[in-house]
Amino acid sequence: MNRYILFFLIPFFISCTKQSFQVGDIFFQDLDCGPPCEAIEAVTSGYQGAQLSHCAIITYVGSSEHDTILTEAIGEEVTETTLSDFLNRNNKVFVGRLKEEYQYMIPDAIAHIQNNLTGKPYDYIFDITDDTYYCSEIIYEGLKVADDTQELFALNPMTFNEPGTNTPFIHWVDYYEDLGYPIPEGELGLNPGGMSQSKAIDIVYVYEKPTGMQ
Repeated sequence: MNRYILFFLIPFFISCTKQSFQVGDIFFQDLDCGPPCEAIEAVTSGYQGAQLSHCAIITYVGSSEHDTILTEAIGEEVTETTLSDFLNRNNKVFVGRLKEEYQYMIPDAIAHIQNNLTGKPYDYIFDITDDTYYCSEIIYEGLKVADDTQELFALNPMTFNEPGTNTPFIHWVDYYEDLGYPIPEGELGLNPGGMSQSKAIDIVYVYEKPTGMQ
């Protein structure tokens, strides 16, 4: 689609309140979705202590929040969402931007996300080795394709246990029993909280502070 090609030619920005956003900006969100979000937020705190359970990336900048597009993995697949709909879901959101020295990665990352990941099934298992994707995984994968010599967001062993114990959250026990898969304790992955603390990004705007954020 033509709208996705234009940003390679000239810089695009959208002015939202006092901040201009650009393609490649990462939106970190506190979804407040109940036990799944609480379990995610409990094991990794985000930037300034923020409790984060979701993230998305701007892939097209329009003239307003209503035609600016974020790509995210949510529901059943990797999909496109307007910025206005994203914020209406929950506006406990802040925005990260790759530092200048990593901006060169954005065009190839966005092209990969749009051309190869959009429409892929959601990764309910949180297996970074398969061809399904969760929210932070699509951003990681896009940047990895852009330059695999850089690891802007580190993979770490995942835990599904209650903090300070070897006991999984009951939510994850039930969740994986329903899926028919073992809990992938210790397998490599990443989450929005850990990503938001990366030294490769600057936090450029806060809508409403997520729970826990100082």
